[in-house]
Amino acid sequence: MMRILLFLLTNFAILLVASATLRLLGVEPWLDQQGINFTSLLIFGAVLGFGGAFVSLAISKWSAKRMMRVQVIEQPRNETEAWLVETVRRQAQLAGIGMPEVGVFNAPEPNAFATGARRDQALVAVSTGLLQRMNRQQVEAVLGHEVSHVANGDMVTLTLIQGVVNTFVFVLSRLLGQIVDRVVFRNERGHGPAFWVTTIVAEVVLGFLAMMIVMWFSRRREFRADSGGARLAGRHHMIGALEALQRSHGQPLPDKMAAFGISGGMGQGLKKLFLSHPPLEERIAALRAAPGV
Repeated sequence: MMRILLFLLTNFAILLVASATLRLLGVEPWLDQQGINFTSLLIFGAVLGFGGAFVSLAISKWSAKRMMRVQVIEQPRNETEAWLVETVRRQAQLAGIGMPEVGVFNAPEPNAFATGARRDQALVAVSTGLLQRMNRQQVEAVLGHEVSHVANGDMVTLTLIQGVVNTFVFVLSRLLGQIVDRVVFRNERGHGPAFWVTTIVAEVVLGFLAMMIVMWFSRRREFRADSGGARLAGRHHMIGALEALQRSHGQPLPDKMAAFGISGGMGQGLKKLFLSHPPLEERIAALRAAPGV
């Protein structure tokens, strides 16, 4: 709770600093004269930006279960399911979080993900392909990776970052639309077509730039989750799990779930900037070089 409160206070401070800076520079009064109240726009953008991000977070576990057709293990039906539940229980205790729900989804590719709005009410799910293609030590490492995501609060932090960038995309696109409409086309009454066209184009362009920021953070947190998996299951087993993923060349999770999985897609050139996961060879090298993991 303190982590979330601190982040929200930080973003509120950003709103105040941005408003004060533009007022000192004489920008905000000019916007008011031109029909835009910058403070109101910023607050409205924050409500929309964070509102959408938090709604997505609130329904993340529900939507993940349905999107991936996860079968939650209520009562273990076999020895493998019992082992999965017990392993996650032990790792959750070591990580200091509440017991997550544990589930399995039907997919031939080895993969896993964790999601949920709260650290103590998360969901950890693995694919049938993961259970078939990896040994138990490797599966345990993958589970440790996902439990570490939960313990690190990655789902919440990623949502908050998404809220920040959503806010600035909303605000900046409308400021650019207003400037083009007023300065270039000299429209002095209401909003002309130039405002709406510029706003839409700016939202698309800024949205791509914002996605690059969010995906950069997502890639950073994968290294931290790998370190957590190494601590919970052993460095050798975590490296072995990543090497097994490297050999599988399986398909990644759907786009909406990719950032929460163990394995991401592959890309070259500019596409790398939009990947939720670093290349597996980089993650393996980082684990081998990390001291004391």
